[in-house]
Amino acid sequence: MKRILISENPWQARAAITDNDRLQNVYFEPRTTEHLERSFFKGVITKVLPGIQTAFVDIGKEKAGFLHISEIDRELALTRMGESIVIEEDEEEEEKKPIRNKRPADISKILKEGEPIIVQVNKEPVYEKGAKLTTCFTLPGRFIVLMPNIPRIGISKKIEDRNERQRLKELLRNNLPEGMGCIIRTSSEHKSDKEIINDLTFLVHTWNKILQKYAKAEPKEKIHTDVGLPLQVVRDYLDDDVDSIIVNNKETQYQIYEFIKEIAPEYTHKIKYYSEPPALFDKYGIEKQIHEALQKKTSLQSGGSIIIETTEAMTVIDVNTGKFTGSSNLEDTILQTNLEAAQEIVRQLRLRNIGGLIVIDFIDMSSNSNRQKLYRHLEQRLKEYDKFQSVVLKVSEFGLVQMTRKRSGKTLQQQLTQTCSCCKGLGVVKSTRTQCYSILRQVKADLEAQSKTAYTLYINPIMFDFLNHTEYNSILDLEKNNNCTLTLAVDNKLETNDHRLES
Repeated sequence: MKRILISENPWQARAAITDNDRLQNVYFEPRTTEHLERSFFKGVITKVLPGIQTAFVDIGKEKAGFLHISEIDRELALTRMGESIVIEEDEEEEEKKPIRNKRPADISKILKEGEPIIVQVNKEPVYEKGAKLTTCFTLPGRFIVLMPNIPRIGISKKIEDRNERQRLKELLRNNLPEGMGCIIRTSSEHKSDKEIINDLTFLVHTWNKILQKYAKAEPKEKIHTDVGLPLQVVRDYLDDDVDSIIVNNKETQYQIYEFIKEIAPEYTHKIKYYSEPPALFDKYGIEKQIHEALQKKTSLQSGGSIIIETTEAMTVIDVNTGKFTGSSNLEDTILQTNLEAAQEIVRQLRLRNIGGLIVIDFIDMSSNSNRQKLYRHLEQRLKEYDKFQSVVLKVSEFGLVQMTRKRSGKTLQQQLTQTCSCCKGLGVVKSTRTQCYSILRQVKADLEAQSKTAYTLYINPIMFDFLNHTEYNSILDLEKNNNCTLTLAVDNKLETNDHRLES
């Protein structure tokens, strides 16, 4: 039984996907941080650098975004160049068109300094770099990803049935507006024509609204942003397997209801409101499971365990039998442990959002048939339960399984922890933001359990500065919601993750 749990507070929104009460995915969205990814802007080209085939685009942020020629859609390039050019295609799933090849494209002949251009943020700004931009636009839906200016059709490799692939391609080919294309998502498999067409219609309507806003927008203005975290999660995960969507905020519940009523009205009955206390994530054991997902060691139900170590180059996973003794046959015991570990590894890769090169050291097995059985099991679990593309190699001569998994955003550890100032990177502690949110949640629960009118919250100096400069509105919200005054005070003896609430 799957659930979508959405916990909202004035300082942060969090969403969790559970299957039989086991956490599968978790997402975070701080209220004080602006998210740019997937947003559309009416940018202004400030600089064109033919030497590196890149243009810098002012989108009204501190750092200009950068637009590489590989992120310029073919039609725009052809129109501006007025001749055939070379732009490589790297999606083997897309329908290919003959590539007209005269000479490489020159970005200085496609874009001019000072002109306005509609761009979409492909990647968030990182450190000193501005946002990565693109004109190869994408609008994600439940079953397809619309490409409004790229007239090609791609389809998920995980849809293997040839007849189903053909049906979906023909359906979209016959209904896509001229000049548009799409990527058919795995979730579209065996869905009705009506459901898919409804999704397409919704996305085309969204694109038309973006174009209308662009025509009226001022330079450097944001003209469209993706839906917030709660609606993103609902859009990406809601299907027949989801038993309920549980929300702890009335306003968000209404937004989700209106959103589902438009895209999938048959699921509106699954939305449920949860009234705290206890907190929603505490009620369903999510807090504990998030904490466990930050640890190196993960226990298996059989008594074995897996150790997960992530470095810059790769992630290494070690499987141990632990206390599991199993049957009288040692080889069978090892096989059972390895199969259980493979299942848990797939879950942990999703939950921790681990990508790149991954090496798994399963327990050595002497039987070649058992090694093949383990390899097929791991490959099947990845195909069924992981939406990101992965490639798995067979067991090597050293008894290792090597695989790659597509990277997407920050890992769970990068989101929730920071390098420890004491050990200089040898270990990690929860970030100031995460510790602050933990304190705010505890204070919220304490205030709701009492009925005093005035409180003093004693906290560490670092936490005092963070609350004062970043999350002070959250303190005001707590006062308003609980009809009390909350005074902040410094206690140098407290650690950053500790607090003391006195009335």
